[in-house]
Amino acid sequence: MVAPGVGGGGVGPSRWPAEEELDIVRRKVVKISGRDEHEVRVAACPYRICPLGAHIDHQGGIVTAMTINYGVLLGFVPSNDSEVLLQSGQFEGVIRFRVDELQKPIDNPENINWESYARGAVYALQNSGYDLKKGIIGYISGVKGLDSSGLSSSAAVGIAYLLALENVNDLVVSSVDNIQLDKSIENKYLGLENGILDPSAILLSRYGYLTFMDCKTASPSYVYFSELSKNQQPQGQLPFKILLAFSGLQHNLPKKRGYNTRVFECKEAARALLHASGCEEASNMLCNVDSVVYEAQKCALEENLSRRAEHYFSEMKRVAKGRDAWARGNLQELGQLISASGRSSILNYECGSKEMIQLYEILLKAPGVLGARFSGAGFRGCCLAIVEVDRAEAAAAYVAAEYEKAQPELVSRIPADRRVLVCEPGDSARVIFLDDDRLHCS
Repeated sequence: MVAPGVGGGGVGPSRWPAEEELDIVRRKVVKISGRDEHEVRVAACPYRICPLGAHIDHQGGIVTAMTINYGVLLGFVPSNDSEVLLQSGQFEGVIRFRVDELQKPIDNPENINWESYARGAVYALQNSGYDLKKGIIGYISGVKGLDSSGLSSSAAVGIAYLLALENVNDLVVSSVDNIQLDKSIENKYLGLENGILDPSAILLSRYGYLTFMDCKTASPSYVYFSELSKNQQPQGQLPFKILLAFSGLQHNLPKKRGYNTRVFECKEAARALLHASGCEEASNMLCNVDSVVYEAQKCALEENLSRRAEHYFSEMKRVAKGRDAWARGNLQELGQLISASGRSSILNYECGSKEMIQLYEILLKAPGVLGARFSGAGFRGCCLAIVEVDRAEAAAAYVAAEYEKAQPELVSRIPADRRVLVCEPGDSARVIFLDDDRLHCS
């Protein structure tokens, strides 16, 4: 299913990327490659948030997603042969390898670095039978000074490389197929047991819509925000902003064991429940367990497995209620569900450090905040909140001040203008190029 408005980009009130950002990336590529600016294409891959559906994508659950007006930019030109040459705005050094080299999965998570995602994209395309003859010369950059932990920056980077390699090799790959290719990067190449939430959000989101992804069937659906349609404005302003509050705790998810441990426990809970119901032929995923069976058998589960299953089934209910609240434009109800998701992540999924929980609780007290929860895996990174438009700046100032009181050392590591961001919903990933001084997207 494709949402209305596909192929555009920037239909909301705050276009991303801005022309100045594109110009910086283009100039970097020109300097590296020696090519003309009009040859430079830019893969723009936004960061994502997940208002509801936390930690259930890997169990085939239904998740919600939207992008924001910040993200990763990969400027590139085709190389003259199969060589890949890359530089980064965040990391030193130069990457060089060839797309006709056979890429093998990383066997030690400690060896993962910024080069891994480019090689992982080549690996995913090779393993899916795509013929790669041309490499890219490129420059990749995230948001300067921003710790993008919890915003799926790794998926944004992986998708950027996929889009670039597909573009220069004249490959026509659907968004649905690219979702699976990015999953291959993270699951098979990097060894991370995640689901399809992140790439789905980045590739399928549209401004004004909340994306719902059924991770069992890999089928998306879209719900338009009712208050936006009432406004009858083609570039209508949504009646909320998004706050991102950063903890100062950084992480590289593939190197952390907590995430994969939780996934294993969910599968163990599914295995036990399926065995109890005589459905042992089904794969060990909680989406294959009937909720009636769960209610009847949950007392027989080990305590930690019971909590993981409770999070899954309660979160599925919150997603269903959230769909209805969004469609009706009821932000108060949606916010309450988001906060309840945050509580379940702490109590049932048992993620979140002391600092992240402090940040979550501060957000709940901030003026105009309707709901809050962890973003991403929740073990480090940031928290998100939805907030009333006219109180967003006041809420951001309150959160920044209160968290600094609670964690002065951590806050000192974060640039002052990157501690709490006021964001807007964004659009989907796309490739941008210049043609006769006109901007085009594909």
